[in-house]
Amino acid sequence: MRLSDKEGEEANMSDIKLQVTRGEAGAEPAVVSYDVPYREGMSLLDAIFWIREHRDPSLTVRYSCRSANACKECTALVDGKAGFLCSIRAKAGSEVRVEPLKGRPWIRDLATELD
Repeated sequence: MRLSDKEGEEANMSDIKLQVTRGEAGAEPAVVSYDVPYREGMSLLDAIFWIREHRDPSLTVRYSCRSANACKECTALVDGKAGFLCSIRAKAGSEVRVEPLKGRPWIRDLATELD
């Protein structure tokens, strides 16, 4: 069994493992791994909010509409492909890499400058 990022807490086999690029402009980025409890129908943005609420409130991500796919602010690289975190559904037991968009000025964690 693998351990979650909270010491002594075992990860459930249906958890999602998010590997999130962390850091800020001018610093070397690091990848931090989080185990997030899976819920039916949850988006990757929901998983990020879970991390912010239960593990690390400093995790930075842009969003506005939350699950309406209208604002386009939560755009990030998901397993190397650009997508909206609010509209990409999480899959039970999956491992997902989430990174800030390339080619835009990096602010912090998953947040980049908007066009």
